[in-house]
Amino acid sequence: MSAVPRTKARIILGPELNGTLMTPEEFDAVEQYDDNYVYELIHGVLVVNPIPLETEVGPNEYLGYLLLGYWERNLPKSALDATLPERYIRTRDSRRRADRLIWAGLGRVPDWKKDLPTIAIEFVSQARRDRLRDYQEKRREYMELGIGEYWIIDRFRRTMTVIRNRPKGPQVRIVHEHETYSTPLLPGFELPLARLLEIADRFDQPKKTAKKSSRR
Repeated sequence: MSAVPRTKARIILGPELNGTLMTPEEFDAVEQYDDNYVYELIHGVLVVNPIPLETEVGPNEYLGYLLLGYWERNLPKSALDATLPERYIRTRDSRRRADRLIWAGLGRVPDWKKDLPTIAIEFVSQARRDRLRDYQEKRREYMELGIGEYWIIDRFRRTMTVIRNRPKGPQVRIVHEHETYSTPLLPGFELPLARLLEIADRFDQPKKTAKKSSRR
């Protein structure tokens, strides 16, 4: 791994910098980057990955639609303050990129740099490294930060794993495909997992069709 020179030269993020050592301050100061990739700072190391697949973005967009519908139905006293896709969670030496964040119970628009999200959400990728990151590394870091819940939506296992932060330690619940999930953090909100998985399957269909055609 090569260290970033401590100069005033402007850093432009791209895939060639994958594995570069950086400080959180250097990462936060970046203004230019190749937007064909996404970037995380993990324990002082820059990690570069391709942009999320359609099978992750599609259900994530639908989840945002459900959350905003819940927000509008419960105005002016909705428990939901904000939800945004593809945002960073700041730790002491890392900048973790979450697929979606939810802020709830503040009663105001969050301070994006200071207010910890209430719920963090990941849509799992197939790669073993990504699964390890989502199921173990991010779980540990998010619980240590004090995030209220962490949802891991896995279209391969057809489940959603919910880790709830509790004083006596994390509490885990597995939501199966045909179950509907609700949380006390968003009173009245219901998440039908089957619908999210159906959206993921729909966005995966063109790829499956293309593979079948190539075998003929």
